[in-house]
Amino acid sequence: MSFPHLLLLFGIALAWGLNFVVAKLGLGEVPPFLFTALRFVTIAILLAPFLRWAPGQMRYVAGIAITAGFLHFALMFSGIALTDASVAAVVVQLNVPFATILSIAFLGEAVGWRRLIGMALAFGGVALISFDPRVFGYLNGVLLMIGGAASMAIAMILMRRIKDVGPLQMQAWLAWISVPALLILTFAFEGHQWETITHTPLWAWSTILYSAIAASIFGHAGMYYLIQRYEVSLVGPLTLLAPVCGILFSVWLLGEGMTWRIAIGAIITLGGVAIVAARQSSAAGEELEAV
Repeated sequence: MSFPHLLLLFGIALAWGLNFVVAKLGLGEVPPFLFTALRFVTIAILLAPFLRWAPGQMRYVAGIAITAGFLHFALMFSGIALTDASVAAVVVQLNVPFATILSIAFLGEAVGWRRLIGMALAFGGVALISFDPRVFGYLNGVLLMIGGAASMAIAMILMRRIKDVGPLQMQAWLAWISVPALLILTFAFEGHQWETITHTPLWAWSTILYSAIAASIFGHAGMYYLIQRYEVSLVGPLTLLAPVCGILFSVWLLGEGMTWRIAIGAIITLGGVAIVAARQSSAAGEELEAV
């Protein structure tokens, strides 16, 4: 990976890490489905000039929009609203072992014992976190986060199949496809939308803008850009800086406590994810050498 692309990846990780804290603050004022809808409305408006039809690719575009947009963020923000931001930052990393499982099931990829151990550690670490007495009170939020990680894993597989669709073009379609579904969700399960919008303080609106611009337009478009140029398994390990930053920011800015069970579970989970991603990187390198 070139040095400018490495800097871009680190910038994305920092933006994503802070986003857990920012989203947690904003979700204290705006319910999750409405928060997610407003986030994508912002993206849809800003990226409207990039909304161009992609001949032959729209089924993949729609699939990525549904999984990486509507499902992932609806589940993730619902989970963050119910859990600590530090716990959410760890659980969402399960998208990497989930993606490996999907690659085995649908792409016929062979997986060695090291990656199997890595996946077991990743899921075992989350299980350890889930059994922390503090987490029992919001275990449903953890389950929502796991669902969000699984939906992002599906999107990661689809991203490797798509061609000739630019990062901002993809983000524009993701927003425009997600907004109608999210509006249906918020009107079906949440109330007082207009009252919430008109009484939301300015600082809370800034969390929506940060999530839209920094985490999505910069972060997700940047990640899409990198995934189109490098193996997912090469990009994945370096993004582990994001949950580390998320944990540090959560403890520092939100004053969230860190129990020994959560800390050990986080280390085990991130270690397992690193093993999975590192082994995939090694396999990708061997394929390149064989060519």
